[in-house]
Amino acid sequence: MATTTPDPAAVDSQTLTLVQAVREGLYTEMKRDDDVLVLGEDVGDNDGVFRATEGLVDEFGSDRVMDTPLAESGVIGTSIGMAVRGFRPVPEIQFMGFVYPAFDQLVNHAARFRTRSRGRFTCPLTVRVPYGGGIRAPEHHSESTESFFAHQPGLKVVVPSTPYDAKGLLASAIEDPDPVVFLEPKLVYRSFKREVPDERYTVPIGEANVLREGSDVAVFTWGAMVRPTLEAAETLAEDDIDCHVVDVRSIYPLDEETIVDAFKRTGRGVVVHEAPQTGGMAAELTSTIQDEAVLYQKAPIKRITGYDTPFPLYALEDYYLPSAARIEHGIRETVEF
Repeated sequence: MATTTPDPAAVDSQTLTLVQAVREGLYTEMKRDDDVLVLGEDVGDNDGVFRATEGLVDEFGSDRVMDTPLAESGVIGTSIGMAVRGFRPVPEIQFMGFVYPAFDQLVNHAARFRTRSRGRFTCPLTVRVPYGGGIRAPEHHSESTESFFAHQPGLKVVVPSTPYDAKGLLASAIEDPDPVVFLEPKLVYRSFKREVPDERYTVPIGEANVLREGSDVAVFTWGAMVRPTLEAAETLAEDDIDCHVVDVRSIYPLDEETIVDAFKRTGRGVVVHEAPQTGGMAAELTSTIQDEAVLYQKAPIKRITGYDTPFPLYALEDYYLPSAARIEHGIRETVEF
């Protein structure tokens, strides 16, 4: 039985990076349940492109850690078949820009099995996808298109921003009876370390995490944007601007209660994400707040996002991503409205 969100200081823990916590989560779930399988391009003998599956093939064998051809549609299609038959496959798509050939499998099949079969079948599938920019990668390697998947009923979408959340959310995703798109912000794969409990635990899907209490403005973000947002909040605190920072963490389903309560507390809102602005999840958060808390509003809700262009290459990459300085400027505009 899973233990929910233990305090790392109160249990045996180790200091891990985010990608190490993903590997630890996979190991823990595979040790616990023989039906958990890992598959994807180079996940076996080469330990995965980011080494997230390091050593798993030696521990569990090639029947449970399977190298696949370079065919994303085939990887996901095969995983769906396994999931419907009772396994719990965890396919890896190496970069988010590579997932689109499998989009048909995810939205037309994985997301629909429960309703299509009137509840007779479920599809316990966890699709791991390193995503986002900032690592000087070539074209198709830096996309942030979480809203594509959040728009499809039947799919859940989560994004850990810390090693602790990575292990706990992965456990929740793997034991979930429905398909989960598990997005891993590769910019912070190895940027910092945190204490992660050795024991199995879960971080519930659908629950946001309040990272900083504040009274002037509610700032909502996720993934790699959490760190520059917190940096901006600390700088603003020096000028007596008190930010209430929420790591949304679960893109779908959204934790509407925490989001709305944070806005009611401050009357001002800012949403930060690295995806392009048009059609991004910031618009969905803004609409949710307008529906539930418009009478508390003191200023327009600000969106601080990537730009409505394809993700640029090296020279403009840092300019494209919301920086702490750009986030700070946007928050000031909202507070001073």
